[in-house]
Amino acid sequence: MKAMGPIPAGYVGRDGELVIAGQPVSHWIAKAGETPLFVYDSARLTGRVAQLRAAMPQRLSIHYAIKANPFAPVLRHMAGLVDGFDIASGGELAMAQEAGFPADRISFAGPGKDNRELEAAIAAGVTINLESEGEMRRALATGERLGVAPRLAIRVNPDFDLKGSGMKMGGGAKPFGIDAARVPALAREIADSGAQWRGFHIFAGSQALSADAVIETQAQTLALAGRLAEETGIALPHCNLGGGFGIPYFPGDEPLNIAAVGAALGEAFDALPDGLEETHFAIELGRWLVGEAGVYLTRVIDVKDSHGEIFVVVDGGLHHQLAASGNFGTVVRRNYPVAVANRFGDVDAGFAQSVVGRLCTPIDRLAEKVALPPISEGDLIAVFCAGAYGASASPAMFLGHGAAAELLA
Repeated sequence: MKAMGPIPAGYVGRDGELVIAGQPVSHWIAKAGETPLFVYDSARLTGRVAQLRAAMPQRLSIHYAIKANPFAPVLRHMAGLVDGFDIASGGELAMAQEAGFPADRISFAGPGKDNRELEAAIAAGVTINLESEGEMRRALATGERLGVAPRLAIRVNPDFDLKGSGMKMGGGAKPFGIDAARVPALAREIADSGAQWRGFHIFAGSQALSADAVIETQAQTLALAGRLAEETGIALPHCNLGGGFGIPYFPGDEPLNIAAVGAALGEAFDALPDGLEETHFAIELGRWLVGEAGVYLTRVIDVKDSHGEIFVVVDGGLHHQLAASGNFGTVVRRNYPVAVANRFGDVDAGFAQSVVGRLCTPIDRLAEKVALPPISEGDLIAVFCAGAYGASASPAMFLGHGAAAELLA
């Protein structure tokens, strides 16, 4: 028997069915007309942003990193809640624009922006977080050709990373950003060029659950921003402090204490390094805002016994939930929280069963040897924490089964 991660707080059952956004799962499946299905709870999205605003200093802006979940109805909903969108491609720029989000509140990061993407972003008035000197030269040339002063910031590769993070985005040699030592000269070159100087983007890591680690990283980020601004000799209009807030996916995970993070950041803002008093600060979050608001629903096709192990075969799989299968950056596979959605809260302690997808690969496992009540064909399996890096971060076309349906509830 293997443990699974904790089901996010607030999910309940009614007459034996899991309830999402006030309705049983059968309601959402009937509305979609099919499984597999992602359901995203809009009230949870709204509440999550409100919770964050209550915890963070008022001075801090909140940006949504749309890579976490770019589903169009989710973007339209988030557009009314956050202060900025952070994008990482020309495709995401188009999605943000289609959601009606103002271009001057969009920032564009990513180490491989091509010339078409730069042109579209500069023409629209998006802030570009430069990842190299070469990208700066191409952006300036594009702005000159368009007759537009581009809005340019520098993505800094810091000399530190976010301790305990799932993905380390800073510290040492990285494809992301510009090494801190080279930043002051580049910032002066941008300012002298006539471009609009927009400041720094400093992102050290992601998926951290330790408040102490996040607090330490934010303190290091503020100190680095202050030092670089002083060496640059130019006022720093904006500083994106990155994100890194994680959510509990696995056994033993505990929620990040955002109250502690916000209190420490407030104290840090009261004692900013010289030169940052007028700087505008933001954080960018993705999974923390949307991850726990999503549930993936998949129907049982078959239940089989192989050498005494029970395999529950479902109509979904890693082609929709690559992360839950353990193949999206994790070194050791661990179980996301799952449940039998049409018998939610069943008091039967259950026995070890593995939930597997329909793909012809042994890595297509959504849950391995977890305790679930007896399962039959036609039952529904719910995979929680599915609101971030699910549908859009999975190989939906693998083996031709196609994408899952999605609904904003």
